[in-house]
Amino acid sequence: MNDICSLNELEIGFIGSVQQIALHGVIRKRLLDLGLTIGAKVQAIQKSPSGDLTAYMIRGALIAIRDDDSKNIFVRPI
Repeated sequence: MNDICSLNELEIGFIGSVQQIALHGVIRKRLLDLGLTIGAKVQAIQKSPSGDLTAYMIRGALIAIRDDDSKNIFVRPI
């Protein structure tokens, strides 16, 4: 599992290093403010019961990101 994948494809419990953030506008700024930057380590923690949100550990904070947004964030699993 060394190829780049979208964040929503990162399996629960796995960690990835952010390679690209293909989002724009307010959501991009908000995620950058929360520490989701190029090179940041992200761990998938838990999916919501509806499956639309996934909780990620980013720089010590637990952040829920919608699948529509996480499809545009690319990570390299480590």
